[in-house]
Amino acid sequence: MSERKVIAFFPEAAYGPALNSVGIAQACEALGHKAVFLTDPGMTGVYSAYGFEEHYVNMSEPMPTEEMARYWTDFVNGHIPNFRKDPIDQIDNYVKECWAAVVETSKWAQKELPAILDRIKPDLICVDNIILFPAIKQYGKPWVRIISCSENEVEDSDIPPYLSGMSIDDKEGHARFRARFEEVIKPIHDDFNAFLATCGEEPYPLGTFFEESPCMNLLLYPDPVKFERRHPLPADRFHYLQGCVRQDKPYEIPQFRANNDKPLLYVSFGSLGAGDVELLQRLIATIGTLPYRALFNVGEHVARYTDLPDNVIVSNWYPQPSVIAQVDAVIHHGGNNSFTECLYFGKPAIVMPYVWDGHDNAMRAQESGHGFSLHRYDWDAAELGEKLALCVGDKALAERLKNTSAYMRSRNGQQDAAHILDGVLKNV
Repeated sequence: MSERKVIAFFPEAAYGPALNSVGIAQACEALGHKAVFLTDPGMTGVYSAYGFEEHYVNMSEPMPTEEMARYWTDFVNGHIPNFRKDPIDQIDNYVKECWAAVVETSKWAQKELPAILDRIKPDLICVDNIILFPAIKQYGKPWVRIISCSENEVEDSDIPPYLSGMSIDDKEGHARFRARFEEVIKPIHDDFNAFLATCGEEPYPLGTFFEESPCMNLLLYPDPVKFERRHPLPADRFHYLQGCVRQDKPYEIPQFRANNDKPLLYVSFGSLGAGDVELLQRLIATIGTLPYRALFNVGEHVARYTDLPDNVIVSNWYPQPSVIAQVDAVIHHGGNNSFTECLYFGKPAIVMPYVWDGHDNAMRAQESGHGFSLHRYDWDAAELGEKLALCVGDKALAERLKNTSAYMRSRNGQQDAAHILDGVLKNV
């Protein structure tokens, strides 16, 4: 057993990064370390449910807990009309407003984070976010960056820009996207650099809000879908975790009123995307006419789904890894956990992205031959049916997914990450 050290995890206030960090934290504790969580109060109870200490960091103006828990849900729901736009046309609305809000989280966290770190005295800090928290860099202990979004969050001139959802071959599109992003984001970036100066930090280049850890950077992406870079990431500071899929509660597939002998689908747009009720209702109506069964994750909106087809069951939540392991195909939004879980279990996916790195993951699934990208709204029943038929019937796709799954399963992402973090601690 390793010498017991305190490892503080600070994931973004979203369930994808949160649960990924929980899996790594559990593996760290199995090595004898103590894992604790720094968290936005809006995520209260998420980590304590797994037995971890929670230390709250206000990342916005303090507000009632219920209101804080709904902040990002309401933010995303307010942008549903923008989901119909191409990624480059979301820069002026969703992307701009999101980065402005994220910069404010860094400013607010700086007010309390130094004292909180002094109180819990971590020996190592693991941060899964898209922005720098100066207090973490300045604490005087090693810190590790976890990149649970798309791999192209770490830029390279030969791969599509982050958030663009563009093909690797669309070089003119890459330049156009980068230019528009930098133009729109500049006032927000200038404000962030001014904040960094007050913390004694050097300014970042335009468009950059975080830096690589000098110790280690852990990427969720698996090798079979990673980009071919002009400048490969140095192996001594970057490690691909091959999905890092967590174990979840077992799930027993229920009986349907119809089609119990047909292929099973799982449909989920994540904790934030469930607000797009109109789209989910349209998918339910369409799949109701097709030879499948389907489990739909509809979040908090269960009451709005009435008169369901006999081959559809809805719920406010599913233990997703346990469900994906048992289905024949998945329709999801391109969140990195959903993306890597489908690969890990060898399940074909139709990715219908709406914002952020979902666009990148949708294109990556298609270009790497592991699934299909489908426009979120511009589709009809025939097109959806055709792609679902390929998901369950294409032998080449099935073989590719089988090989990717076997490769990922041969590597335990959580244990891999825990041993790497243990090594960082031993080298301090």
